[in-house]
Amino acid sequence: MPRFAYPCPGCRTTNSLHDAACDFEGTAWHAVEKAYTDLLAVLVRETVDEDALRHAVHGEWSGLHNAALDLLVREGRVREADAGLRLLTAEEYREAVSEPTTEPMATIHRRGSYPGAHDNAVFAMIAWYEMVGLSWEETRQHAVEWLRESGTWARGGFEEASPEALVDKKRHVYEAGYGWKEKARAAKRVIEAHRG
Repeated sequence: MPRFAYPCPGCRTTNSLHDAACDFEGTAWHAVEKAYTDLLAVLVRETVDEDALRHAVHGEWSGLHNAALDLLVREGRVREADAGLRLLTAEEYREAVSEPTTEPMATIHRRGSYPGAHDNAVFAMIAWYEMVGLSWEETRQHAVEWLRESGTWARGGFEEASPEALVDKKRHVYEAGYGWKEKARAAKRVIEAHRG
């Protein structure tokens, strides 16, 4: 089941050590968790419009609530439906995140990688799946499928004997919770150079 670690909606940290430029630097960690639980306590019960959600949360609505809701919508955990905002089930979310739809991850997923971008692309895929909350087993499965289905593995340039061995070798990326953006941007530049 996809896990959720209540990331700071400003810098994505999952503890009290916010990035220096984070809008929520200095915010107590329990306040970040409370903003999410205020939202989720309502959304797990019903589909509501944003006004009703604002009035239904426990306590006063804040900028932290706004940012947490924006992050939940941006990451696809909450969707806008005809009746309002709806929390996706674990299965719906797992299906939704199996294919990245925002750049630069969408290009990497859709086009696959090329020699010269492989290390960054595989790193970015694993880090992205970890960031969206998939388990290691789910991350491994999606990364191996991507290597095969995108043509990345067939293009060669790997030392490992199989896609599974390559992904297993990168498990430290998942376990350390590294960011994906910088590696994804670097990989996308090389991929686009190959595709013209």
